[in-house]
Amino acid sequence: MFTKRDLLRSTAAIAALAVATAKYSPAIAQNKADWPRLLEAKDIAEEGFIYGLPLVMYYAVMQEFAVDRNSGQFKAPFNEIKSLHHVATPEDTAVITPNSDTPYSFIWLDLRAEPMVISVPMIEKDRYYAVQLIDGNTYNFGYIGTRATGTEPGDYLVVGPDWKGENPPGIKKVFRSTTPFPLALIRTQLFNPGDISNVEKVQAGYKAKPLSAFLKQPAPPAAPKIEFLPATTAGIKDNFFQYLDAALQFVPETARDKTIRAKLARIGIGPGKTFEFKDLSLEHKAEILVGMKQGDNKVDKWLAGGNKNINGWNVGSFFGDEAFYNGDWVMRAGSAKGGLLGNDAVEAMYPYTRTDATGDLLDGSKHKYTITFPPGQLPPVNAFWSVTMYDGKSQLLVKNPINRYLINSPMLSAMKKDADGSLTLYIQKDSPGADKEANWLPAPADRIYLVMRLYWPKPAPPSILPPGQGTWQPPGIKRV
Repeated sequence: MFTKRDLLRSTAAIAALAVATAKYSPAIAQNKADWPRLLEAKDIAEEGFIYGLPLVMYYAVMQEFAVDRNSGQFKAPFNEIKSLHHVATPEDTAVITPNSDTPYSFIWLDLRAEPMVISVPMIEKDRYYAVQLIDGNTYNFGYIGTRATGTEPGDYLVVGPDWKGENPPGIKKVFRSTTPFPLALIRTQLFNPGDISNVEKVQAGYKAKPLSAFLKQPAPPAAPKIEFLPATTAGIKDNFFQYLDAALQFVPETARDKTIRAKLARIGIGPGKTFEFKDLSLEHKAEILVGMKQGDNKVDKWLAGGNKNINGWNVGSFFGDEAFYNGDWVMRAGSAKGGLLGNDAVEAMYPYTRTDATGDLLDGSKHKYTITFPPGQLPPVNAFWSVTMYDGKSQLLVKNPINRYLINSPMLSAMKKDADGSLTLYIQKDSPGADKEANWLPAPADRIYLVMRLYWPKPAPPSILPPGQGTWQPPGIKRV
């Protein structure tokens, strides 16, 4: 879930981005006849931006989490587990719209030498957990967890795109990644602050080991060391094509992306290629910049209208596997920009909004707001639900005097209901008063971005499923 929401908002930023792509080779300049004509170059830049945005975002996060130990966001090297014994706070800035419901565990996998085995412990039936498997294409290629596999212990195999082995004994299921460096992102439900010691015990049971170690066999030769191109999420806007060159080395071509990859190669983008900007004509430079800006605008347009508007909330299905996207690069880019590393709809639904029920932008510096769930109409889930506050510009969590970044269903017992049995949440920058503070979700003195999360939504009515067509609908936000 990556760059800031205002990524590439100005032509000047895009110009800086392209000029800063620093892998130059005179070969392209020497053969200008091979370059596409102006309008075609613009179209390639537009398509390339849309196709490449999720890959670049994923690559940059991988760098910060698993490669650069000095990034400030580093978690653990490849094939080692890092469990966080706290939920996300405003200090967590690598991923936009971070979930603050469940402490995370991370295993960034390197599958080049051999597959990896992920083992999970027995988990109590009322505690939700999920191991989400995401590859460098930002495809969710598998799940382990309460919904997908139950709460029994088990060993699961994650293999790379070229693995041709048999299902080993003792392995419950095999998951195949389309890229060699997938992420196993683990969420473990936290019931309340005092429950963190129990979460830590569960996290201690998550294990990852190479297949050879699991089978007690000799290990194969280690994969060669890679000198990854340094990258940061903050640097995407200045180094987009340079990062895309690096990312595409680790994203094998498929039938779905063969056409766009061939187009990108024509302007020197791809494995073993270089993007040569400085030697282009002024006309080509201008068209490429325009194309990238148009691509970014298309992604924003999809984010604004790609889902169904229900009471001011955008409701739809954002994330999935390769077949789910089926080559729809605009949807994939919009999903990444809206919240990279999100779940499939059956695992979690994410209604989100920047507006109240009338369509006016939410702004904590100007107004106070309420969300009211009528009696018996709380979000229908098998696990739990939450409403999380984000800064409307950065899409990061908001610092506030009570360190409350969300309201979720485990907090219900401490909250006050209205006289008719409904539940009202108070969305504002200042306390609504001691008698209402249990229901207060602090807002910034600025633009607001709200995300509702429904973990393991109930499939039978009332339900938010199918996405955008369900019988349950999120209530609109009202201005006080």
